Amino acid sequence: MMRLFQSRSSQRELGALEAKVMELLWASAGETSVRDALSRLPRPLAYTTVMTTLDRLYKKGLLERRKEDRAFFYTPRFSKAEWEAQRAGDLLSRMLSRPESSSDLLISCLVDAVGSQDAALLDQLEDKIRQKRLELTKQRNP
Repeated sequence: MMRLFQSRSSQRELGALEAKVMELLWASAGETSVRDALSRLPRPLAYTTVMTTLDRLYKKGLLERRKEDRAFFYTPRFSKAEWEAQRAGDLLSRMLSRPESSSDLLISCLVDAVGSQDAALLDQLEDKIRQKRLELTKQRNP
């Protein structure tokens, strides 16, 4: 899986305001300025608070920005789906790098969670496992 952002723990996690701002940016079409973000947030905040939050997200590699006159305009570097896939992948990687009992627990919980949602999802999981095995076999035997 492609790394979308730096994976240090402090850069992987978002604070509550950072998460709200990212949701706002994903929901918007096009670029967002500090002033635009400020006007669309549900609670009143200082301009500098929103400006600092957007700057932090930019420094974490989650946003792109361009400067026009004295204002910065921000856009997400990737979609919400890509963000969620990256976070899920990181969580699974951390769990699987622990002792084997954690791996067994993780796999059991995953199968239970998928099965409790919908039996068809179990079929999809099984298909994905087969596909991954084929990919790995092809990589080992080109």
